[in-house]
Amino acid sequence: MEFLSEYGLFLAKAVTFLVVVVLIVGVVASAGQKSNPSKIKVTHLNKKYDLLKKHLQEAVLDKKELKKLAKAEKKSLKEVEKDTPKEKVYVLNFNGDIKASQSEQMKDEITALLSLGEGIDEVVVNVESGGGMVHQYGFAASQLERIKQAGMPLTVCVDKVAASGGYMMAVVADKIVAAPFAILGSIGVIAQLPNFNKLLKKNDIDFEVHTAGEYKRTLTVFGENTDKAREKFREDLADVHVMFKEFVGDRRPSVNVEKVANGDVWYGQKALEVNLVDELKTSDEYLQLRCNSADVYVISSEKKKNVFEKLGLAAQSGISKGIESAVQNMSFQKWFV
Repeated sequence: MEFLSEYGLFLAKAVTFLVVVVLIVGVVASAGQKSNPSKIKVTHLNKKYDLLKKHLQEAVLDKKELKKLAKAEKKSLKEVEKDTPKEKVYVLNFNGDIKASQSEQMKDEITALLSLGEGIDEVVVNVESGGGMVHQYGFAASQLERIKQAGMPLTVCVDKVAASGGYMMAVVADKIVAAPFAILGSIGVIAQLPNFNKLLKKNDIDFEVHTAGEYKRTLTVFGENTDKAREKFREDLADVHVMFKEFVGDRRPSVNVEKVANGDVWYGQKALEVNLVDELKTSDEYLQLRCNSADVYVISSEKKKNVFEKLGLAAQSGISKGIESAVQNMSFQKWFV
């Protein structure tokens, strides 16, 4: 038993050492690798819907009915082919987190779309987000602006939530389509942080903050905050709110911004009454209707993973994100919309 115990301890140490070595090699190797380009995937939504319909028909109809239906569809297809070419509609999906991380992905998708030049009759973006960092969502909204600047009609669909930064993205569109119980609005700004200064003083721990520039740092987590710093913090918060309201007002002049920009949220039906949205439909309902008169393509992208990412070294990613977060906390205040 003693031998097995010692062997088990040795094995545990060996495995731990091996894991550490692999992590270090992974970090070093990844640092030296170039960023892999995104791979664009295209799904023809019309064909997907037709396939679903076909599977259902095969399950519920007998052979005679299927044969009759196939004959009718073939005749209908010939008549459609004689008509003018169908419109082209492209669909993007954006699922937002606090850092609007998917905006980098969306940037590549929009770049790919714009490279097509003419022949795009509408771009539909499904937005799902409760908001996050101001500068990150400002960047995401500016990506949607590229579509508008190219002269392409832009529609944003919201099935569940487009609040705060998510709504900032939505207002760029020519038309906002929302599900009846989708949450929209929250046109406001929030910034919050704890302060541990009293706890440090209680334990006789000094904490010093040195800055060059009066407002390089206003409120701090560990230092002693002053009324002047708090006032400056609130002023900055108000300035961001004004920018947000102006952004909404410029893009949706039909909205009474002063009425809706109080941080409150509206469900789809109520949002329609205050002009935060233009139409009530789920995204699948809207896209299925568009398939009747257009070829609809869903564009998605996936960044190619390097060998270490494929091995699932989540710890490496965690270390990287931890360092990034620490640097950001030292560099600037985080404002959330």
